[in-house]
Amino acid sequence: MNLLIPAGVIVLILIASFISVQQGTIAVVTMFGKYRRILTPGLNFRIPVLEKIFSRVSIQNRAIEMEFQAITQDQANVYCKAMLVYAVLNADEATVKNVAFKFMDQRSFSQALIRTIEGSVRGFVATKKQAEILLLRREIVDDVKNSMDVTLETWGFHLIDLQLNDITFDTEITASMAKVVASNNLKAAAENEGQALLITKTKAAEAEGNAIKIAAHAEKEAAQLKGQGIALFREEVARGMSEAAEKMREAKLDTSLILFSMWTEAVKEFAEKGKGNVIFLDGSVDGMQKTMHQMMANDILKK
Repeated sequence: MNLLIPAGVIVLILIASFISVQQGTIAVVTMFGKYRRILTPGLNFRIPVLEKIFSRVSIQNRAIEMEFQAITQDQANVYCKAMLVYAVLNADEATVKNVAFKFMDQRSFSQALIRTIEGSVRGFVATKKQAEILLLRREIVDDVKNSMDVTLETWGFHLIDLQLNDITFDTEITASMAKVVASNNLKAAAENEGQALLITKTKAAEAEGNAIKIAAHAEKEAAQLKGQGIALFREEVARGMSEAAEKMREAKLDTSLILFSMWTEAVKEFAEKGKGNVIFLDGSVDGMQKTMHQMMANDILKK
């Protein structure tokens, strides 16, 4: 008895024997519920009815956004927003098989991944004070990567990047931090202003001191020049009077004429250049003779 298979059935069997796998995806095939093999991107052959597609594993990068809370060493609440980028470790059969069967479904894997990341961040934040957290963004990421790499590799994945996009605190802590920053800025401004005022006063004092020194030096030099001028004047007067007296003696004239001339010149100077000061002089002939006798007596005593 010949069994004839309708052509339509044959066509359906052939169609069911081929399956296409999208680029960036690897299909995991099972037979009777047991792992059998993987199918790479492209058109693949399978045994109809017996071989079934258990799951399709994406080898492309995946991203998850998460928000969670942590507590610092000084009991401050920290709210973090992060983005996690991860991917399948490689396209090897063992890795793909591990990814396909390690977790019951994608939801379970995502939950485990998020909770592990949160736990790692919380563990790091708990060892730091709230004032340090904002400065340790890079250190938090590095610590999480180092602690997560080994765990993810056992699951068949690797961590590509972790970004902490936002780190915030409770409103009261944020306000107190702003006050601290403002007070520090005011303190720095006051210190800078004080330094500037000190420099200004120091420079002014130095300038005043230099001016006093210059004025004193100029006054000293003026006094020296004045004294030298007076000395030279007296020296020239004495020399002139000596020469005049010598010539008058040679001419057999009375040297008292020199004193008379000095007397009249003095009276003239007093009259012309006086500025209101009262000077009493005896302008009589007897007074002049008396004054000349006194001057001649002084000259004799000096000799």
